[in-house]
Amino acid sequence: MGVTIVQQFPIVENRTGPQTIEFLTKRITALGAVQQGQFLVDCETYTSVPALGQQRTVHVLHNSEHPASVFSILDNGTKTITLVADQLFDLLMLKMTSIYTSKKQTRLEAKGPRFELGDFLVKLGTVSMGQNFKGVLVEVEYRPCMVPGNCWELLREFMQGFLGTCVPNTTPQYFQNRLNDMYQPTDTIHQYLEHFSMFRKTSGVLTYS
Repeated sequence: MGVTIVQQFPIVENRTGPQTIEFLTKRITALGAVQQGQFLVDCETYTSVPALGQQRTVHVLHNSEHPASVFSILDNGTKTITLVADQLFDLLMLKMTSIYTSKKQTRLEAKGPRFELGDFLVKLGTVSMGQNFKGVLVEVEYRPCMVPGNCWELLREFMQGFLGTCVPNTTPQYFQNRLNDMYQPTDTIHQYLEHFSMFRKTSGVLTYS
């Protein structure tokens, strides 16, 4: 895998989620991209019971690109701890219901078509929480590079080519202090969690006229 950017794509007023995915599909295939299956990233959030005192939150995420792994992020309000485990971690969380509980109808997922274009991998994700559509996320990976600072300009130019002005000219906030670090699968997970957290806070779908 290489460096990955996860970008929210604004929903134009009077355009639905499926219509937005179709619009982006036409744009990326016009560049020569070929669809290679589907993808799914999901997130379930658990909170500690009051008896534990200071509240702790555990986010459990799955990524279809890493089917044998379960990603968990523990947040105690002051710092986060990231753990990569196997699928037995899901069973462990089910046995910890006396300590951590999952809020109903808060599971988020991004799923949709997956495209390959030369050294780039592009995923167009419809984000939903329960039965509610929340928005669209676009994931772009440049596979030959492992250091964000070495390929950000190339990624930015490629993304602006089919996403337009919603892609900023400046480096995303997540990478501000990580430009020279080796990119890891957990970096993709953290980006999805940031976007999922923003979607949870909004009561509807953010649209642009």
